[in-house]
Amino acid sequence: MNHNNPSIGFVSLGCPKALVDSERIITRLRSEGYEIRGSYEDVDIVVVNTCGFIETAVEESLDAIGEALSENGKVIVTGCLGADADKVKQAYPNVLAVTGPDAADQVMDVIHQHLPPKHDPFTSLIPPGGIKLTPRHYAYLKIAEGCNQQCSFCIIPRLRGKLISRPIGEIMTEAENLVSAGVKELLIISQDTGAYGIDIKYRTGFWRGRPLKSRITTLAQTLGTLGIWIRLHYLYPYPHLDQLVPMMAEGQILPYLDIPLQHASPSILKAMRRPGSSEHLLQRIRQWRSICPDITLRSTFIVGFPGETEDDFRRLLDFLWEAQLDRVGAFAYSPIEGALANTLSNPVPEEIKQQRLKELMNVQEEISTAKLAKKVGQTLTVLVDEVDPSGLALARSAADAPEVDGLVYIENGSNLSTGQFAKVAVTSSTSHDLRAEAL
Repeated sequence: MNHNNPSIGFVSLGCPKALVDSERIITRLRSEGYEIRGSYEDVDIVVVNTCGFIETAVEESLDAIGEALSENGKVIVTGCLGADADKVKQAYPNVLAVTGPDAADQVMDVIHQHLPPKHDPFTSLIPPGGIKLTPRHYAYLKIAEGCNQQCSFCIIPRLRGKLISRPIGEIMTEAENLVSAGVKELLIISQDTGAYGIDIKYRTGFWRGRPLKSRITTLAQTLGTLGIWIRLHYLYPYPHLDQLVPMMAEGQILPYLDIPLQHASPSILKAMRRPGSSEHLLQRIRQWRSICPDITLRSTFIVGFPGETEDDFRRLLDFLWEAQLDRVGAFAYSPIEGALANTLSNPVPEEIKQQRLKELMNVQEEISTAKLAKKVGQTLTVLVDEVDPSGLALARSAADAPEVDGLVYIENGSNLSTGQFAKVAVTSSTSHDLRAEAL
């Protein structure tokens, strides 16, 4: 390594959308010859990409900024917490600069100002897919920025602005470059993936000379022609989601729907400013499963929202028993500064919130355990994430998104390699994971 090059420590907190912002900045820095390290020591400047979604994330981000300042002293703050620049500057007046999310240009300007690049033709070589902070065989592909929803518990539209969809040709070109660079699975993300194209009135774009409408259905179908796994995340329950399910049944995209439903009680959904009647949704779920029997349904829920009664909570549990979702994440409601929900009356005591959270997770664990037990004896196609020296391979099936879902442990995996698709027979299951043997 050429240690005369200016070096930058990079800390990336928060969700996959923030990770994509980090990857873009790092790709540009590397192309200009900067060295990137994951530590504070021996670097000229530290960039902290922050999260500002809930209070605990804000605290974690502020702690990381403080740590970077005391270890290094020269710190640039970017990301969601940066949208609230005053909060950061109040806590740490001596940071070099504060920029918001999706602000690669501003971050580059500040770095150039404090640490000009040295051009070196040998370090300015970049892999065609850019620099990825995920393993080489999967990548997050962000298709839009911002959100038009007005959910009362969320300040993302304030942090990241209104929905701005990327041109479909640009997305497809990036996807193609990632596939050429060896990516086997693309995770399609944005704040509100199902809304892709609404802001640009589904404008027609071009890729390989073909006209394509900027719609999530068209995009999913076109990504499905690349011959790799396509996994869709963060889909609001719009009616047009139903059109994706036949594509899943035909194997064009992974049979995996990630729909953050947040609750099942009509009065709580109304207070959250979310759509949906759980009856109607159960009907749709039954329909999806009849079209695509091996569909995996993932969702997230908030318990302890202001005004949530015992009856509201029971409705949520009843919904979970009925819906038999495959993957569930849950959070106890945490007030975030600037969210409308803070003004609602009847906050739920912390103790009850935690009790409900525990009860919901116990219900879901029981559902998950039973569902995974049914997979024993089945043959699955999995994507290998890593193989440890003992020959145990960690892999994921179509039902498992990285970092949020379960794993498939392959006992006899010594002949497998990272990033490879393999056929396995499931031998046993736990409440979240599967054990299997490579065939």
